[in-house]
Amino acid sequence: MHHQILAPVFNSLALSALVAAVPLILLLVLLGIVRMRAHWAALISLAVGFVIAIPVYLLPPVPAFSGALEGAAFGLFPIVWIIVNAIWLNRLITKSGHLDTVRRTFLLLSRDYRVQGLVVAFCFGSLLESMAGFGAPIAVVAAILLALGFSPIRAATVALFADAAGTAFGSVGNPIFALSKATGLPTEGLGEMVGRQSAIVAFFVPFALLLVLDGKRGLKQLWPVALATGLGFSIGQFVASNFIAFQLADLIGALLAGAAAAVLLRLWSPTEVLSPPTDGTEAKPVEETAPEDRRHWLPSFAPYAVLIVLLALVSLKNPVGDWVQSITTQFKWPGAGAIGVSGKPLTLPLFSINWIGATGTILLITGLITLAIQRIKVAEAIREYGRGIVQVYSAALTVMFVMALAYLINYSGQAVTIGTLLAHTGVAFAFLSPILGWLGVAATGSDTSANALFGAVQVAAAKQTHLSPYLTAAANSEAGALGKLISPQNLAVAAAAVGLAGQEGQLVRRTFLWSLIFLAGFCLIVFLMAYGPLSFLVVH
Repeated sequence: MHHQILAPVFNSLALSALVAAVPLILLLVLLGIVRMRAHWAALISLAVGFVIAIPVYLLPPVPAFSGALEGAAFGLFPIVWIIVNAIWLNRLITKSGHLDTVRRTFLLLSRDYRVQGLVVAFCFGSLLESMAGFGAPIAVVAAILLALGFSPIRAATVALFADAAGTAFGSVGNPIFALSKATGLPTEGLGEMVGRQSAIVAFFVPFALLLVLDGKRGLKQLWPVALATGLGFSIGQFVASNFIAFQLADLIGALLAGAAAAVLLRLWSPTEVLSPPTDGTEAKPVEETAPEDRRHWLPSFAPYAVLIVLLALVSLKNPVGDWVQSITTQFKWPGAGAIGVSGKPLTLPLFSINWIGATGTILLITGLITLAIQRIKVAEAIREYGRGIVQVYSAALTVMFVMALAYLINYSGQAVTIGTLLAHTGVAFAFLSPILGWLGVAATGSDTSANALFGAVQVAAAKQTHLSPYLTAAANSEAGALGKLISPQNLAVAAAAVGLAGQEGQLVRRTFLWSLIFLAGFCLIVFLMAYGPLSFLVVH
């Protein structure tokens, strides 16, 4: 059994952390600067990870390769399983012609592409995120934006923001449960603290989306819509997490945000209504469209309604959900394992497969129901499934290589070294603590995984610096939502959904700066909660 070493490089924590971060830094450089295809960039970073894990961190070859294989298997199921079935569902809706009806229906809400992008990504995307996860909302949102006339690169970029507001609570609170397990803190207190932090961050996301969609002009013309949706979402998150149930925070927030936008758009309209620009062209005024025949709404939106209902059934507390969760296979992954620096064995070797309740399986069932609703032939559906697999092939490789790297750095102890270095920064830790969650999700693509990875480190550091453990633990979860914007896993999902598999570098160049800006702002918020005027919001 491998015993993790905290500072293997000349017994220096700083040098060890620098070396430990090399694979992650290399991955971002190869994607964003070198512009290498994502699966090759991930494979090279994984190879470098082995070079550091085995000779530097003394991780034996067997657990090193077995642990990486476990990560790749986790990438295959549930993540690639979700991507394949989400793409298939999107292809079915497109093939049936009903996606065009969805497009025309959104035109009734507003013919302005900036409003459509905000509502679809922020409101509808967060609604899906509240019950699904692992990139499923990104794939669905990107397909709808494509149908609305967005260029592939713009649709993928905007769709990535679908995770930026709701990931801290994830699928019915799963990240919070993982955080509670890692830290020993009650879920209710953690949920309250995350809700108070997330409500502040989520308020600004619609404004950022307008800047992404149309720059200063979009913000100047449409700030009332951003204000309405931001306030609606923030109020819903805060009230639900602190007074109802944190598992419903994103669901209630998304519904209030959508309702606020709908009410506002009935009373107010922008001075200029624009159609989505294609790459290299300016947005143009929208031409008048014929009223939508509402008889076609039901079969067109039925797949999304079915998806939401099924996700709610398997996610929320009810007899069906309990039965589905019970059909889970769990086993210890052979050859993998490590003793952490705390002296306790890691929980990573336990591998779980939720056969029916997995989001990918729910997407598959939704697709099968869609065949009947939209009268699609079985033979055509099978052909579309095969085409979908071809479409996501390189994205699947990217996800598997990235998850292999994430598990490798977790088993070797590289992740703990980075976290411990930040924990030794004293008073500055209040400002730096969100960086751990951001890095964790950037590497693993999962807020749940990042909370399990760094939650205990956050609490230990908080006690050393006399901070509320709820503050830093919750900061880890909320900062993870911001790391979703640059997670190679999410980038691969977005690129695959719009037919740009292998071009993830284009996306990371568009989202990296926004991720850093939000992270810096959130670091300041956490610092003000620790030592400034926002301290009244801290749970103790």
